[in-house]
Amino acid sequence: MIGRLVLAALIAGMAAGFIYGGVQHVQTTPLILAAEVYESTPAHDHAAAATDPAVTPAPAPEHEEEEWAPADGWQRTLSTTITSMITGAGFALLLAGVSLLTGLPITPKNGLIWGICGFLAATVAPGAGLAPELPGMQAADLVSRQVWWVATIAATGAGIFLIATRRELVWLAAAVVLIALPHIIGAPQPLTHETAVPAGLAASFAANTIAASAVLWSLIGLFLGLALQKFGKDVYVS
Repeated sequence: MIGRLVLAALIAGMAAGFIYGGVQHVQTTPLILAAEVYESTPAHDHAAAATDPAVTPAPAPEHEEEEWAPADGWQRTLSTTITSMITGAGFALLLAGVSLLTGLPITPKNGLIWGICGFLAATVAPGAGLAPELPGMQAADLVSRQVWWVATIAATGAGIFLIATRRELVWLAAAVVLIALPHIIGAPQPLTHETAVPAGLAASFAANTIAASAVLWSLIGLFLGLALQKFGKDVYVS
């Protein structure tokens, strides 16, 4: 039973991730490439260059050894697609696991709703405090951000579950508190937001990243509902 659930989630997630990789290639990869120009140059050098043509931005520091990274072109596209498929599979497994634990089936009829709920919990809620970041942008401590990100997803997901399954006022109030609490506490912020990346480029990246994530989660929900109908008809039978 569990094996068929995992199989359905892997198939659905990888299919959704493959499409998501194509969306990223068109929507977000060009923005990342544009931002990489600013990654190695201090923000104050760009600001000075913008106001004084005589000022030349400091050259990027030399590194004796650089970590391997996919080259622009087919290597980056392939790497992005593979990563997107793995991400999709992971999210689909998470969604299927929540469905199994709660006893609420994912079907072709409600798969899109499941996907939208996943999008709200895993993208919209964390994104309200930690916007998607381009290379060269300042960020808070990685561990602190990860802890807040996971806690926000868990609290938002629990709140959505209560809203979807409970009608008592006390549970609805608890759902509101759970959803609001991470934002009342506040996401970890960098010491400074100074960056050489243009504000318009950062805003465009954030908007496109959120839109691409909406596509991913919607497809995961739809595909998972179809895959479970085909491979896991008895998954929810006790």
